[in-house]
Amino acid sequence: MSKALPTRSENYSEWYNELVKRADLAENSAVRGCMVIKPYGYSIWEKMQRALDDMFKETGHTNAYFPLFIPKSYLSKEASHVEGFAKECAVVTHYRLKNDPDGKGVIVDPEAKLEEELIVRPTSETVIWSTYKNWIQSYRDLPLLINQWANVVRWEMRTRLFLRTTEFLWQEGHTAHSTAQEAIAETRQMLEVYAQFAEEWMAVPVIKGVKTPNERFAGAEDTYCIEAMMQDGKALQAGTSHFLGQNFATAFDVKFQDKDGKLDYVWGTSWGVSTRLMGALIMAHSDDAGLVLPPKLAPIQVVIVPIYRNEEQLAQISEKVAEITKDLKKLGISVKYDSSDNFKPGFKFAEYELKGVPVRLAMGGRDLENGTVEVARRDTKTKETVSVEGIAIYIQNLLEDIQQSIYKKALTFREENTYKVDSFEEFNNILDTKGGFILAHWDGTSETEEKIKEETKATIRCIPLNQEAEEGVCIYSGKPSKGRVIFARAY
Repeated sequence: MSKALPTRSENYSEWYNELVKRADLAENSAVRGCMVIKPYGYSIWEKMQRALDDMFKETGHTNAYFPLFIPKSYLSKEASHVEGFAKECAVVTHYRLKNDPDGKGVIVDPEAKLEEELIVRPTSETVIWSTYKNWIQSYRDLPLLINQWANVVRWEMRTRLFLRTTEFLWQEGHTAHSTAQEAIAETRQMLEVYAQFAEEWMAVPVIKGVKTPNERFAGAEDTYCIEAMMQDGKALQAGTSHFLGQNFATAFDVKFQDKDGKLDYVWGTSWGVSTRLMGALIMAHSDDAGLVLPPKLAPIQVVIVPIYRNEEQLAQISEKVAEITKDLKKLGISVKYDSSDNFKPGFKFAEYELKGVPVRLAMGGRDLENGTVEVARRDTKTKETVSVEGIAIYIQNLLEDIQQSIYKKALTFREENTYKVDSFEEFNNILDTKGGFILAHWDGTSETEEKIKEETKATIRCIPLNQEAEEGVCIYSGKPSKGRVIFARAY
């Protein structure tokens, strides 16, 4: 083991960066701003992907794949969309290299300039809606419910592994509907899917809300979101679902003939989550000793470490462990038996703690004689000695308890760090001394929102859905307010 991790209280940012690297989740690549997702980290992403993909298919969506490159002219067709992404776009201008005449490797061939530049996909609305024009003619072709798993590129100057990288992985759903009501229902349904995944799989409690006009997706009529609180009190947007209205259908002339023979533009949605969820998972649960993973997303749910004096004893322990492993796997529990002799048990314990394995079993000579095994849970770091009889069911129940306990701990943290304020002075004081979510009145204007952001670096994370109407006055302007919104500093 290398030296201990920085602590969260000393330097939260450094703690996060070091944990991502030391837990073998990801590392910086040779390409500035891009990351290499290592096998252990990618295993977590695969479990996320599998769960989400199943949820998408249960709601009637199918997967497709669209080009990585988007003609520049496509981005010009929806004005607010191109304005929102223009500064983040990577542009392909040439299609060929050639040997440098001076013998210094290769250079871009100046004769190979593209007639029209191509944009490396920052998001796929434009290329997908240009395709939908060919797919949709009649109401019988609707609704069209498509998702794609892909990579995207958004040029970033300041990057952080998983949270903000130039290239990242995500899914993006793009759907077309015959009515506005149906499209809005789809938008809200997918927000519920994201919230369910965050809470039931990631064990991260989220607040569902709608973005202000300043914060909504470029080209959308409305943006819905789920917001999560990290352990440093900052917010992280964990997923978004957009009602696009008829904006992209109009831009790309996507019309359908309704049952009465009338032509109209279709109504659209788009929605997505990315590898940013990995950052949320790490920051919501982990501690100064390493990762704390919810069992549903842990690549290894149970690790078994033998403690032995000689090869004969190891063989006996291994025989017993084989029975336990077989029973656990029958219940769908992923198990690793680490009988390697290159490290001592203490080192292995620390390593699996760092990697967030939810349950660790240790079996020694005395356990073998007594028919017991030591069970340690990662979230509370508690240990107990348990009979090997019925151990598989015991572990199954323990994993379910850990999943729930991690969620409850995160929920309690959020509740304890959410504050109602009624003055700008109190707002600033809490923001600077405590952080967290602040419920405050806002007058509904972009001007006030911008001034608060400029002065405090806090943004309106969302207008919570289904909250009770509450008349009040804006904490900044003193003007009337129809309800409280959630402010926070954010990633």
